Amino acid sequence: MTAAPGRRSSTFTRLLRHGFTDPSGAERLLESAELSAVRDDPVLLEALGATADPDLALLGLVRLLEAQPDRELLDTVIAAKPFRDRLLGVLGASAALAEHLARHPADWQALVTYEPRDLHPGVEEFERGLAEATDPVALRVAYRRCLLSIAARDVCGTTDLAETAAELADLATATLRAALAIARAAAPEDAALCRLAVIAMGKCGGHELNYVSDVDVIFVGEAVDGADEGKALRAATKLASHMMRVCSETTVEGSIWPVDANLRPEGRNGPLVRTLSSHLAYYQRWAKTWEFQALLKARPVAGDLELGEEYVAALEPLVWKAAERENFVADVQKMRRRVVENIPVAELDRQLKLGPGGLRDVEFAVQLLQLVHGREDGSLRSGTTLNALQALAAGGYVGRADAAQLDDAYRFLRSMEHRIQLYRLRRTHLVPEDEADLRRLGRSLGLRADPVTELNREWKRHASVVRRLHEKLFYRPLLDAVAQLGPGDIRLSPGAARERLVALGYADPASALRHLEALASGITRKAAIQRTLLPVLLGWFAESADPDAGLLNFRKVSDALGKTPWYLRLLRDEGAAAENLARVLSAGRLAPDLLMRAPEAVALLGDGDGGGLARRERAGLEQEILAAVGRAEGAVQGVTAARGVRRRELFRTAAADIVGSYGTETQPAEPDQGALVERVGAAVSDLTAATLAGTLRAVVREGWGDTLPTRFAVIGMGRFGGHELGYGSDADVLFVHEPREGVDEREASQAANKVVSEMRRLLQLPSADPPLLIDADLRPEGKSGPLVRTLTSYAAYYRRWSLVWEAQALLRAEPVAGDEELGRRFVELIAPLRYPEAGLGDDAVREIRRLKARMESERMPRGADPKLHTKLGPGGLSDVEWTVQLLQMRHGAQVPGLRTTRTRAALVAARDAGFIAADDAQVLDEAWVLATRVRNAVMLVRGRAGDTFPTEARELSAVGRYLGYGPGHAGDMLEDYRRTARRARGVVEELFYGG
Repeated sequence: MTAAPGRRSSTFTRLLRHGFTDPSGAERLLESAELSAVRDDPVLLEALGATADPDLALLGLVRLLEAQPDRELLDTVIAAKPFRDRLLGVLGASAALAEHLARHPADWQALVTYEPRDLHPGVEEFERGLAEATDPVALRVAYRRCLLSIAARDVCGTTDLAETAAELADLATATLRAALAIARAAAPEDAALCRLAVIAMGKCGGHELNYVSDVDVIFVGEAVDGADEGKALRAATKLASHMMRVCSETTVEGSIWPVDANLRPEGRNGPLVRTLSSHLAYYQRWAKTWEFQALLKARPVAGDLELGEEYVAALEPLVWKAAERENFVADVQKMRRRVVENIPVAELDRQLKLGPGGLRDVEFAVQLLQLVHGREDGSLRSGTTLNALQALAAGGYVGRADAAQLDDAYRFLRSMEHRIQLYRLRRTHLVPEDEADLRRLGRSLGLRADPVTELNREWKRHASVVRRLHEKLFYRPLLDAVAQLGPGDIRLSPGAARERLVALGYADPASALRHLEALASGITRKAAIQRTLLPVLLGWFAESADPDAGLLNFRKVSDALGKTPWYLRLLRDEGAAAENLARVLSAGRLAPDLLMRAPEAVALLGDGDGGGLARRERAGLEQEILAAVGRAEGAVQGVTAARGVRRRELFRTAAADIVGSYGTETQPAEPDQGALVERVGAAVSDLTAATLAGTLRAVVREGWGDTLPTRFAVIGMGRFGGHELGYGSDADVLFVHEPREGVDEREASQAANKVVSEMRRLLQLPSADPPLLIDADLRPEGKSGPLVRTLTSYAAYYRRWSLVWEAQALLRAEPVAGDEELGRRFVELIAPLRYPEAGLGDDAVREIRRLKARMESERMPRGADPKLHTKLGPGGLSDVEWTVQLLQMRHGAQVPGLRTTRTRAALVAARDAGFIAADDAQVLDEAWVLATRVRNAVMLVRGRAGDTFPTEARELSAVGRYLGYGPGHAGDMLEDYRRTARRARGVVEELFYGG
């Protein structure tokens, strides 16, 4: 008795050393009657210690022995090492298969044979294993018996990942055939009416199945000779449905796996079985890009194999034409993003299959390349991911090193997925969180020193490789095609490179290849950095409507800044800068044109927190411009400096607008369209005001020194006064002056007119900077009146001659530059005109409506579609602004909130005061914001102002991207605009014309 504690302690220590986590429990199991004869056998302990979970393996062994009628199993375990490793390996990796063995204690015999033909069974061998199963329950038992042998070869390392996945697919094929046989036997009259082919899709079709996965299928049916097609299809549908139930339904032996037919035409809404001609008609006319991508893995597996082969042969030509579809690459990438977006946030970091750096990233990248290059190269037409990746590398379509890294990562991640599923035989792609589960998983993959830590490290490393390479996989070989390669390296052929660029949306692949060669060829450090940057940049360019322009502009900027040490370093080291630059260079003409005039403004795109693109306040801008003017020698130099600041800040504003509208990988697009509009309006308006202030200072200094003979102020009008300027807007202004004490009025007037004349001239001088046009047509008497008046003259005119349209125009008046006190007095002067104490009389209201109707009919450009004209069309800017302004003139004297120059603020005030219903106010606001966004988009895309949507396809698509519409959705954008404007026009009809 005294030896027992010592012996127990010794056994306890040995169990710990062999990897048991519950030595006490293991001791009790070893002392059970079933193991009494071998409890001290070192061979058994070593074999248990070699498993993924020794505790689980020991428990499973004891339960299996308890169910045996004799010692045959135990003797075989001790005597035969191959069998011992296989049995204990399965018991230590799969609680589900251990449970199966406990219920079916004779099935251990399936692991005894170890002949060469047993090492790599195929469909024929599995069919023999399932041959005696004539009902769903028997089929499940036979299926798991076959699964035992697959799992044993897997956990013992007899087969690698690819072989295991192929065996699982072959077992699935045999199972589908057995299930169909059961269905046929149950309904021989239906079987006699039709030919039915089962086409495997997804991982089963690709010969790379998981342990537990939906088996994706498509059914093809035809009538036998002489049979009615309708009856035959109904019979085939019954057989197909029964076959699916045989596999999917839960019985006393559980289920096998779900059979999923949702990849068929029209998905779950379409008929389960179609004829071959019906399939072909659907794919020729209606199929989406992802449906052709899915067909890459189509493989006949059961039923009428001849009909299945006819199906594949008929659809194969369509599959290899899919890359010619418009927006092909964008569609595939959009589908991938949609998959990621649908993952619950709590699961994202544990997703092996769908998350970033997961299995789907590898599969999507490989399939994309297959569809692009498989048209011309039949060697790429494999449904198996690893085989296709190997073929892509052999053909030079993917770099060998990249392919090797992806192959390694894919094998590791799939092995993780297999072992996770094998444990409970449940369909999951989530890495477990429990420490014991992670330990078992790590040990099952050969990580024994510190299983959990090593597993997490290896998993993150492989996922990081996939994240880094899966998109570059598509772009990097384009650079190799124009670069110097080492001995033995295979280059993407010029034809294949052109194919890939066309698939990406490049209209001129030959020019694109020349740009890549100019940027990335050679052995300089600059070329090396470009080769690192370009694969990512090419992807970002491809997401735009005009990849050619993006790449050309990037080459121009790189040529201009190539010798600047900070340029490439900025793009390489600050991720935000490279992506921001790619978005800006490919979004249209305006921002690149502004950048090309001073390429050093690229530096604004850096600063990872976005500070480089943050809007600058007017005070800071004015201070910078006035300081530059103060340093200048003469007015021309001073205004040139002011215009230079304006050009740079216009670029900053445009870049921030583009990045905010497109979004980046780390920062989603700004969802509030109104906020984007207000940022642009405020930034451009403040910049224009600061530029005018600087120009005024420069002109006065040169002509009169520090003091002008007359006080002088610039009053912003229209969208300028409303802080709503767009990129292409003129500066609508009024000029007012007041002679200083003792100065002759004529002298003061001459000085004021000279200032105005010089300001307008200097701001329009030909130069590298965009001109700033000053429009003073809203002054009293319009173009016939003097450019500048005294405050007294304005007072006299408005008192005696002012028309209602002039009072309406003054609603937007706000001082923007010059003498602040004079500007304030001008605002006081016009207050009674724009906000009349008694409101508007009926005659004035009728006059405003008449003017509005006349403007709509006379100013609409000939040939323009009124419904798409953002300014003058129904529901456009004019409609909304005149409606709001009518409310301001009627009620502004009584409602302080209406006394604002800003359209949206006035609209909110009118709503809050009850002059407009909340829903109607929202309709008008949405229409005004959308119309303003369209005008900004047109200017950004075309480089010149416009009030209508572009007619050229690429420009229209670019406007759509800016507004948040994906590739191929320009029609949706136009329809949405018409609908928004139509709703707004309805509100305008009621409030403006009917109120």
